[in-house]
Amino acid sequence: MRLLVATGNAHKLSEFGELLPGIPLVGLDAFPPAPEPVEDAPDFAGNAILKARAAFERTGAPTLADDSGIEVAALGWGPGIHSARYVPGTDADRRAALLRNVGDAEDRRARFVCVIAVAGLPEGLPLPGGLERRDGCVLARGVVEGEIGFEERGANGFGYDPLFVLPSGRTTAELSSEEKHAVSHRGRAARAILPVLRAHFGA
Repeated sequence: MRLLVATGNAHKLSEFGELLPGIPLVGLDAFPPAPEPVEDAPDFAGNAILKARAAFERTGAPTLADDSGIEVAALGWGPGIHSARYVPGTDADRRAALLRNVGDAEDRRARFVCVIAVAGLPEGLPLPGGLERRDGCVLARGVVEGEIGFEERGANGFGYDPLFVLPSGRTTAELSSEEKHAVSHRGRAARAILPVLRAHFGA
């Protein structure tokens, strides 16, 4: 028995392999292709649930999906769930648009948010504090606080990492993979749900 990670992205599957040591993982490419669900929920949890349930119902395999993004005070705590679609184009285009729209705002607070949803776990599985059940899924949430810098720094990471300045003064793009996993929103959500997955998979 393996945990299906609802992604066709080899990088993300590898990242979850590092974040969930001992849990046997498989990606969507191990199953026949199917249309991706429309992510039209109003929040990160809703979108993660949509993806997890769709893949679980199609494959019958316990399925993990996540939804994440950046929230910026100067943008009314957007772009949030629209982070990956903030503007058309590449990650670099989206970073440029965010930096342009934040401008020289004094309040540069920001946070990365990740919600992990796992569908197909037994209802009676005990949940540690901080986790919840919703719409047939177990949910874990991870948040990391920081601020938006005035310029890009760092060559690691992806997405908005070169703009996100941690309390240490470094951007998440200036961290090694190991350092990033220790503080990132996805790392925090993964660590929260790992005990449940270990209990289920006997890892």
